[in-house]
Amino acid sequence: MPAILSLENISKRFGAVIVADDIELALNEGEALGIIGPNGAGKTSLFGIATGTLVPDTGRVLLAGEDITHVPPERRCRKGIARSFQIPQPFSGMTVFENVVVAAAFGSGERERAVYERCADLLAHCGLADKANKHAGGLTLLDRKRLELARALATKPRVLLLDEVAGGLTEHECAALVALIKDVRAAGVSIIWIEHVVHALLATIDRLLVLHGGKFIASGDPQTVIKSPQVAEIYMGIAADA
Repeated sequence: MPAILSLENISKRFGAVIVADDIELALNEGEALGIIGPNGAGKTSLFGIATGTLVPDTGRVLLAGEDITHVPPERRCRKGIARSFQIPQPFSGMTVFENVVVAAAFGSGERERAVYERCADLLAHCGLADKANKHAGGLTLLDRKRLELARALATKPRVLLLDEVAGGLTEHECAALVALIKDVRAAGVSIIWIEHVVHALLATIDRLLVLHGGKFIASGDPQTVIKSPQVAEIYMGIAADA
């Protein structure tokens, strides 16, 4: 059975800056995969390549074995790839409910009224039911991140790409977000999560990859990878022989 999402021999550079250097990545059905790495390692660029907002110089993107390398972002969304952004950018002048309705109708191609019930259920699941009629621009950071997740889930994804969703949250808020992501995974959604808040990541994922200079330099069991001297030196700035 093919992986649900594969990046094959992906390379991308901007002038002298290499953000992906012959990358190979395979996300299995039902898996939660974590990616860490220093700023500028190429993590967010991989999400752009997976979702179609960034075109690779070489390589292929496959969804359940189908080559989608040249499929535009909106069609990839309807095929089942959704993502959140590091800095949530909801439609500030619209209500929380309207934000989710737009995502649901766009992602499914259904009429707005046909998605109302599903959107109400999603808001309840994401802890936003009591804020449904509040303008999104007035939400707290945690609730904006919850809304990012609700909008992504409203498109009925098979694959969910999460970009730094735990950044800036308190410990209590982070725990609430981790619980929500675990629920999403339990519903059968495959996940790739880029994160600097490592303890949140380790509480959720099956496998951890470390990206540095556009290459994966470590991969495997999360606890084993995070304790590797190479990871400590490259990712955390601690000399391997310290």
